[in-house]
Amino acid sequence: MEPRRELSLSDLVLSIADNKQMLGLRYAEWATRAPSLEADIAAAAMGLDDLGHSRVLYGCLEPLGADPRGPERETDPASLRALPYFDEPWSEWAQFVAANAILDTAFTVMVESCVSGSVEVLQHRLRKMLMEERYHFLHGRSWLRSGIDAVPLNRAWQEAVEWFGPADGEVASLHRDGRLSMGPAELLVRLEEQLEMKAPKLSIDWKQWDAIRRRSAPGAIDQSTFAMLRGLEEKKYAPSAVPKA
Repeated sequence: MEPRRELSLSDLVLSIADNKQMLGLRYAEWATRAPSLEADIAAAAMGLDDLGHSRVLYGCLEPLGADPRGPERETDPASLRALPYFDEPWSEWAQFVAANAILDTAFTVMVESCVSGSVEVLQHRLRKMLMEERYHFLHGRSWLRSGIDAVPLNRAWQEAVEWFGPADGEVASLHRDGRLSMGPAELLVRLEEQLEMKAPKLSIDWKQWDAIRRRSAPGAIDQSTFAMLRGLEEKKYAPSAVPKA
């Protein structure tokens, strides 16, 4: 068996970026399907925010050192480090709300941990993101308080806690050396404080957990979304290049 590669802060930042990108895309898919015009507008605005945030996060990888992105990201959907919650488009509004309230806020508390840590590039580049996320939090919390089905809500909690990682994982190590201001336990407490609710009782088998993708479930984003991300759909419909004479 090959020894496991030690994960770095760059790996974590790439995970935040990939999840922010997918969250933005899934939000945008609801820009004309939400229950009200105001929610339509919010979905579009939050989608644009998170797509922009992902670009900022990708831009932090080079200053952090080794960029963990490889050529497989151009052909393999499973090489993206997004949570299972984003693998398929959402079919009901409750899935949107659970993602908005739980997962979006989980990503924000991790960004907060980066900003309050000791790494200057993250302190400077991500601070504005926290201000922009304030509206996302208020929107998600408002809809959450109106009541949603427990199934997507519990799933979002499960994936958020898995994403924070185990007590002996690299997030805990980054917290110990000061690069993050919070470890997994502190991140969960912060998430619960923000939402003013406790996580449900969860059962996580960390032996099944993929430390690189930060998820236990297999799978990957759907092919049509992956094609859009990689620009394959545009290439398919683009006119063929005319050979030079």
